[in-house]
Amino acid sequence: MKKSLMFIIVLFVTLMASGCSETWQGAKKDTSDNAEWSKDKVNEGAEYIEKKTD
Repeated sequence: MKKSLMFIIVLFVTLMASGCSETWQGAKKDTSDNAEWSKDKVNEGAEYIEKKTD
């Protein structure tokens, strides 16, 4: 019983650590791409407004 409980705990901690690692990598990538994403969205918005006002 004690061995199986320990195995479950170790498995759970391992899964949590790997999941958090992937989330952290994604958050860092999104943050670094934020300026480029914002610039693209501003340009798309300006083009849309230009088309609508012509």
